[in-house]
Amino acid sequence: MTCWLMKTEPDTFGIDDLATRPGQTEPWDGVRNYQARNFIREMRPGDEVLIYHSSCAQPAIVGIADVAGEPRPDPTQFDPESPGHDPRSKPETPRWYLVDVRYRAHLPRPVSLAALKAQAEAFEGLLLLSRGRLSVLPVSAAHRDRILALGKG
Repeated sequence: MTCWLMKTEPDTFGIDDLATRPGQTEPWDGVRNYQARNFIREMRPGDEVLIYHSSCAQPAIVGIADVAGEPRPDPTQFDPESPGHDPRSKPETPRWYLVDVRYRAHLPRPVSLAALKAQAEAFEGLLLLSRGRLSVLPVSAAHRDRILALGKG
């Protein structure tokens, strides 16, 4: 099992939205960065996802989900009415991919970006701290365990 961090804006679609669909899956679509896209293509069903709220008062890791399906082309890239439309992308050669995710749990205590930065030495190599703009990032097992321990309080 691999662990990933996926960023979202809580006023667009956050952990609470995902939690209202227990047992159901939601597509994680709209990723338009090639490195993040490449990470999505590496995801497999059963991989763990740390949900990170960004562009909010206190950016933080707030919950856990699971990858619930194989990566597949993101249909929003082909839809001219979608904000994710990419006129250069064709169905026979898609540029953008998504995975379905399933809610698992809220963290008892959010793990803020400030808390991660305050322990920068312990989180050395965590891409969130060095490549903060990516919306999908791999997380090492050691970093995952430390984040979940902080999230338990």
